[in-house]
Amino acid sequence: QVQLVESGGGLVQAGGSLRLSCAASRDTPITLVMGWFRQAAGKEREFVAAISWNGIGSHYADSVQGRFTISRDNGQNTVYLQMNNLKPEDTAVYYCAGDASKWPSTWATDKPDSWGQGTQVTVSS
Repeated sequence: QVQLVESGGGLVQAGGSLRLSCAASRDTPITLVMGWFRQAAGKEREFVAAISWNGIGSHYADSVQGRFTISRDNGQNTVYLQMNNLKPEDTAVYYCAGDASKWPSTWATDKPDSWGQGTQVTVSS
């Protein structure tokens, strides 16, 4: 497993934007598939977005499609989640995740192996 550290969470008004970052440890293989899940209070953890190691393949949950964008910088071992037009229902703890082989489109049903500690995102109405 790799070490993943999230940052960038916070409080924002509805309609606003936030960018989350997730830094992987320096020994992380460049081929690591990376992405994000979230867990709202009292709910199960759900898939948000994931991106392949070369950035060509990405996959989003329907609930964030068109509002969130995932990207990565392999030189910095970092994956980003740009969140625009945030809604109160986006409020959750956001977790960075990584996996050596699972393709992004499978993450909703086949969860990745490595996880960060999470960062809180709160969207006020």
